[in-house]
Amino acid sequence: MPSHLFADRPAHQPSPRGTVDELISQTRRLRGDVAAVRRDAALDEDDPQGRWQRALCDLAVHHLDDLGSHLDQLREGVPAQQGEPATATGEGFGSFPYEDPAPHTGSLLSRVGSAEWNLLTDDINWSEELFDIFGRTVQGGPMSLDELPAIVLTEDQGHLTTMVTECLVDGKPIDGEFRIVRPDGRVRTLHMMGEPVLDPDGCTASMWAVLRDVSELRRSQRAVHDSRDTLARRQHLDLTERRIAKEMQETVLPPWNGALAYPEHGPAALDVAGHRLPATDSTLIGGNWFDALQLPSQQMLLSTGDLTGHGVSATSSMAMLLGALRGMALAGIRPGPLMGHLNEVLDSSGQPALGSALCCHYDPASRVLSWAQAEHPAPLHFRGGTGRTMAQPDGMLLGAASAAAYEQAQAALLPGDLLVLHTDGLTRGADARDGSGVDRLLALAPRFDGLNAQECIRLIVEEFGDGERQDDACVMVVRISG
Repeated sequence: MPSHLFADRPAHQPSPRGTVDELISQTRRLRGDVAAVRRDAALDEDDPQGRWQRALCDLAVHHLDDLGSHLDQLREGVPAQQGEPATATGEGFGSFPYEDPAPHTGSLLSRVGSAEWNLLTDDINWSEELFDIFGRTVQGGPMSLDELPAIVLTEDQGHLTTMVTECLVDGKPIDGEFRIVRPDGRVRTLHMMGEPVLDPDGCTASMWAVLRDVSELRRSQRAVHDSRDTLARRQHLDLTERRIAKEMQETVLPPWNGALAYPEHGPAALDVAGHRLPATDSTLIGGNWFDALQLPSQQMLLSTGDLTGHGVSATSSMAMLLGALRGMALAGIRPGPLMGHLNEVLDSSGQPALGSALCCHYDPASRVLSWAQAEHPAPLHFRGGTGRTMAQPDGMLLGAASAAAYEQAQAALLPGDLLVLHTDGLTRGADARDGSGVDRLLALAPRFDGLNAQECIRLIVEEFGDGERQDDACVMVVRISG
């Protein structure tokens, strides 16, 4: 019911019918587009970003529902008086099932109702929509201002009392929200806007108000807020985990700058260089490693490996496994038995994982390479401008089965020979799913002639560095010295 305060003011001239109808059509089309975006959003409830996107779509739909209901009212003109059912022509703005698990209290137009409380005659006039909002029957009658706090949530009663008192006593307009408990037990959030109506002497004669049910709107806003906070926490956790995983990886992998000559004392037997190439998706920090270590026997330990998974769990397992590998190699355990012990370490780990690995011992005195592998790419051997893949000894994936046995192979090397040890992330990119990545490495053989280990690494990075990689990769180049 309109306020008497505006009775002497000229009525606002409504927009031409065609203009309002066009606005309604545009709003309806936009609502359908937003709803389609919502339906296409990810359905994984564990995905914080998907929940945030869906919550934003829900909120946008509710805003468009409200806009549509207001435009419908604008088109219909002055609302029906009490006792005359309010009707709306046209298609309306019905809600999608996902918008509110609880049934709505009537049509969207019933979300806005008006009331006037006459302080002189105690008459109370409620619009039919307000009865629907409060869940009351017309026969039960409207509620007085004194009765209203009885259905308001305890924590909101003081706020409502303050708003009404300031309106009646101080003449301040009402603009605030409170929550009510309907007879059916449902809690609804109402937004109330009102003003005092003054008599000729300037005293408050009545109070007029419009009440709007904003429950769905506030629910959607809370969902957006909560999902945004969840997404922010998830992003912070992901960022922290990536930082820890990267720091752990950088701590474990050899901090080489340039090539290294082994052994450290005496005539150099090996020229060694290594490099790590990150995955195309920089968030995928895996359990790849490469390592070179001089043993007390003056032999050299050369190893590469790759554990399943990404993040802290993968890098921590990699650090554990590499530490075990180094410790057993320093204790004099040969590659074949060493791989068996690594398998038991990974199989009994508190963080179950699978891994591939390559372990080599090189004896500078005899120039013999002894090696074993666990489902890992074999070393590539280059000599005289040609390259080949070394024949693999048998060995199953680390952690796949207990008490697995690993064969050990040997190969005699010559001064000037080159070995390339790598993880499969180097040759298993999007453009090398058919195994052509290994062929591309072997094709570099003529270009490797005359280059030291570090120069060969640069050549490999130039060839593979710009390609798309599904996983990070490690590569190590070993040049046999004279």
